[in-house]
Amino acid sequence: MFYGVNVLDLDRRAATYVDKILKGRTPADLPVEQPMKFEFIVNLKAAKQIGLTVPPNVLARADRVIK
Repeated sequence: MFYGVNVLDLDRRAATYVDKILKGRTPADLPVEQPMKFEFIVNLKAAKQIGLTVPPNVLARADRVIK
């Protein structure tokens, strides 16, 4: 299982930082932002290999399930 930041969202937000810098703002003036989107991924193949059964309610909450 993985619970962490959504990398695509981080890339998109980094692009806005680059845009602001290229338009003349200094990096020191830009605020530090916390990640806003997180994702929950369950790897059923790895769970099966270690003998772990994942309850259906956990699978229902997952953003992505790797079979």
